[in-house]
Amino acid sequence: MLFRQLFDKESSTYTYLIGDIKTKTAVLVDPVLEQLERDCLLLQQLELTLLYCLETHVHADHVTSTGKLRDVTGCQTVVPFGSEVLCADRYIADGEILQLGSIVIEAIATPGHTNAHLAYLVNSDRVLTGDALFIRGCGRTDFQSGDAGTLYDSVTQRLFTLPDDTLVYPGHDYQGCTVSTIGEEKRWNPRFVGCDGTECPLRERNSFIELMGNLKLDFPKKMMEAVPANQNCGRILSSKI
Repeated sequence: MLFRQLFDKESSTYTYLIGDIKTKTAVLVDPVLEQLERDCLLLQQLELTLLYCLETHVHADHVTSTGKLRDVTGCQTVVPFGSEVLCADRYIADGEILQLGSIVIEAIATPGHTNAHLAYLVNSDRVLTGDALFIRGCGRTDFQSGDAGTLYDSVTQRLFTLPDDTLVYPGHDYQGCTVSTIGEEKRWNPRFVGCDGTECPLRERNSFIELMGNLKLDFPKKMMEAVPANQNCGRILSSKI
């Protein structure tokens, strides 16, 4: 398996390129519009045919390049079932499999950041967590039908039940971190555990909801542009004057 973690500095977004070496086919997860040329060049250099563009959710902080990549490569756009995306070629639901040669990508429902959000377990040894779980953090829950209690359940009941050595690859990172493990996040993620210096017990659900409700974060700068664009596979809608 070929696996590449690619970074967009402006939005601190990770895009993942996964390729099957034998069949020379690939999938891009959460691609960013401004990185279209980079991603196309990399596919060309690695002699890979892009079969799928796969989204974890409808993003609010960047515009996807899925529509442009479909135009250029003929790939299919795949989004979580329940997303308000009318232009997708396929909707993938919890437990469904996306097969890429010998690579098995399993969808895991992880709503809470948005109401339709999926993580993707790749060959059972690494999970792309999107905005559900970050390295020592998690996605916000205060817009796009987000819900803190739902996110708590998604992380603790779906992601934290994976084997401890499962690699965690998030959708964003703002501190320069690239990869973690489920075991690390179960022990050290301050959103979900509370440490007193000796023990780090799992934070109670109501405590997590209170914590998330008091974050007071600014909305993403591109939200008003990005959300409607991403509901149209990255096509930026013209403003009406």
